[in-house]
Amino acid sequence: MSFAHAEEGPGPEGSSRTVRGHLPTGAPDFVYLPVEVPSGIREIAVSYRYDKPQVPSGTPGNALDIGVFDERGTGLGGRGFRGWSGGFRDSFAISAEKATPGYLAGPVRAGTWHVVLGPYTVAPQGMDYEVTVTLREGDSGETPRPVYPPERAKGRGRAWYRGDCHLHTVHSDGARTPGEVAAAARKAGLDFVTTTEHNTTSGHAAWEGLWGDDLLILCGEEITTRNGHWLALGTDPGTFLDWRYRARDDAYPRFARAVHRAGGLVVPAHPNCPFVGCQWKFGYEHADAVEVWNGPWTADDELALAAWDNLLVAQDDWLPAMGNSDAHREPQVVGLPQTVVHADGLNRRDLLRGIRAGRSYLAESSALSLGLTATGPRGAHATIGGTLRTDDEAEVTVTLTVKGAPEGATLHLVTDEGTMRTAPAASGPLAWKTTASLATYVRAEVRRPAKEGSGLPGAMAAMSNPVWLESR
Repeated sequence: MSFAHAEEGPGPEGSSRTVRGHLPTGAPDFVYLPVEVPSGIREIAVSYRYDKPQVPSGTPGNALDIGVFDERGTGLGGRGFRGWSGGFRDSFAISAEKATPGYLAGPVRAGTWHVVLGPYTVAPQGMDYEVTVTLREGDSGETPRPVYPPERAKGRGRAWYRGDCHLHTVHSDGARTPGEVAAAARKAGLDFVTTTEHNTTSGHAAWEGLWGDDLLILCGEEITTRNGHWLALGTDPGTFLDWRYRARDDAYPRFARAVHRAGGLVVPAHPNCPFVGCQWKFGYEHADAVEVWNGPWTADDELALAAWDNLLVAQDDWLPAMGNSDAHREPQVVGLPQTVVHADGLNRRDLLRGIRAGRSYLAESSALSLGLTATGPRGAHATIGGTLRTDDEAEVTVTLTVKGAPEGATLHLVTDEGTMRTAPAASGPLAWKTTASLATYVRAEVRRPAKEGSGLPGAMAAMSNPVWLESR
């Protein structure tokens, strides 16, 4: 191994070297520490720590992420990628036979590896860090063949299927195991979930024995750049998407195309999240949907909803809305919210088609279901994600039906002009008459009672993608 400012000495069952360094404010997004690995190494183990000095109120302190690339290099695209744990772990190990969650098992081949540090935020005083690498000799062993989830489950034929497509386990910064997430998904009445660990694919092969006729598991990733997070949903198992770029770098379109080649969808996540690095800066040209609702409804979601509604200008290039829990640990609820998709079957292809077409609504739980239909004067009709083509001034009846609405909830019908009709959910289905000349689209909301003095509308209980009205 060769590090600048390194100290070498015996380690547990191997040779260790420690490097100490300092990162000032304004440090690069990623710092690469080379590790020379000789032949005959069975395992590479890494641990690290960094200082966390006090900072003035309102000033970010130190936060340092970590990962590793093997001898194939650190080039953008991740050919040498072997794992990432962000700031969730202070150590990891990789061998051919096994790896710490977040990392990929495989041979520890000779050559120059790189420990990658990601100074997420740096205090005004800068950041002092220490990284220790231990190389353990021995036979490399055999790498287990990954077992990936199947692409289809039994399902119910053409039906509405409930899913949560933004979830984390111990393979990134979650506290639940895949088994615990699968159990929570079944308890929530979900039909499918997507594994979306931060910047790693190690979770794709972690679900063996957890799927079944009642639960489909899709593969994906949450790509956490410094200018926003996005989800790769339903990709081919093992597909890795790099995260080491900003909007100014013009790299995002390349990886969005890679998702599409891998059969998946591109979905910006929590685009109005106020945390450092979370707000979406890449635009929506390459997206297939957008995560409007993330976890329990907050002011961030209200902003995301308004921004999404402003994008519903034309049917040709509109983006469907999604809702996902982003659950990491207890007491965060898997399936709060969930995306309910109308699909021909419980399989990857049909579910992704339904999501991309907007044949879906979002709900806080499986106890709530929603139906929205627009009917023309001659019986022609369209439902969520569809288009009703009718004469310009012909009367159209829009009907919203809801089952399982929370106590005190209100129903809302919203068009490109704004909210046009409201009523208490307890009064039954809500009907409203309009024309294609008056409304470009109609979508539905089910809201809980507003909190007194909050200045915000009531929290969302369910919402739909639009039904489009088109003059012929």
